[in-house]
Amino acid sequence: MQNTTDFLVRKDQLATTRVRTVPTVALPEGQVRVAIHHFALTSNNITYAAFGDAMNYWGFFPVTPTNAAAGDGDDSQWGRIPVWGFGSVVESRHPDVPVGERLYGYFPMSNTVDLTPARVSPLSFMDAAPHRAELHPVYNQYTRTATDPFYTADTEDIQALLRPLFITSWLIDDFLADNAFFGATANPEVPGVMLLSSASSKTAYGTAFQMAQRTGIEVVGLTSPGNVAFCESLGCYHRVLTYDQLDQVAADAPCVYVDFAGNANFRKAVHAHCTQLKYSSSIGGTHVTELGGGRDLLGPKPTLFFAPAQIKKRNTEWGAQGLGARLVQSWQAFTTAVTHPQQPWITVQHHSGQQAVQAAYLQVLSGKGDPRLGHMLSL
Repeated sequence: MQNTTDFLVRKDQLATTRVRTVPTVALPEGQVRVAIHHFALTSNNITYAAFGDAMNYWGFFPVTPTNAAAGDGDDSQWGRIPVWGFGSVVESRHPDVPVGERLYGYFPMSNTVDLTPARVSPLSFMDAAPHRAELHPVYNQYTRTATDPFYTADTEDIQALLRPLFITSWLIDDFLADNAFFGATANPEVPGVMLLSSASSKTAYGTAFQMAQRTGIEVVGLTSPGNVAFCESLGCYHRVLTYDQLDQVAADAPCVYVDFAGNANFRKAVHAHCTQLKYSSSIGGTHVTELGGGRDLLGPKPTLFFAPAQIKKRNTEWGAQGLGARLVQSWQAFTTAVTHPQQPWITVQHHSGQQAVQAAYLQVLSGKGDPRLGHMLSL
């Protein structure tokens, strides 16, 4: 592979993008070069960009002078958004990771990436690049598809689009249940109301899918008018309301707000309306232009959900094998529903090349695309 192509985004102006192609450098000893075949782009990746500084998502694949957009100011203004996808090793200077090995993991929006394998096992390895040492290890793991219990070759698109999101969804549901829904289900005579914003987003409906299997709660999806029919068609929400129908939720109902939208004004409305709000969980930022903090809110302070913390807790309690078995079982049930031949929840669109990638990115960034579409990209 002669050149590296990077899709760059201005950190402070997410709609400002640039593609940069530079010659690859000689591969150092101990590293592998991975050709990134295709990756998913969803609102979850927009959340990575929106919270890039606060959560250090920009730190995984920093823009250096060799892959910066020359002539457009300080290199630090540009970032590469992390994405989930598949790639193959095309060059290796590591004895335990051969050329041709197919990997699933966290990649930049690029056509290639160099990794430094460590803690190599039959299932996976970690990227031990120095700049990733302080970043959460969950994102530094690369799965070897030949031994991955989640993997089937014919479902790579669905895996890239939904697997990381569903694992987050599963963990959100598990975290809330693990904490007895923070008292929202304390009265068996009154169902606790789970309010999920951005209900058409993949992480939201994955969470709803898990929650709908529990008793004693009502799962209410909140969305824009154009997405109501889609959300209702999924069958995992007990009710679907538009944002201006919040008053149809009983003000004194014990509830939990699970915020995937990050819309500051709507969050304030929820906190004001729901007098028995037990917990406010901040997950994402699909409403990029309306993000804001949680100051001057009535009720509980919004708490940012960090999935790796719940993974660590369950790994300690159940062991990695026990957690993995639960996740695989739930994943298989979820993907059976998502890929139902008569009424699939998602239709995959492929976008190849620089212009196609930029167009798909701007569409997802706008938040106005068809929620039934899943975008798979390659540079």
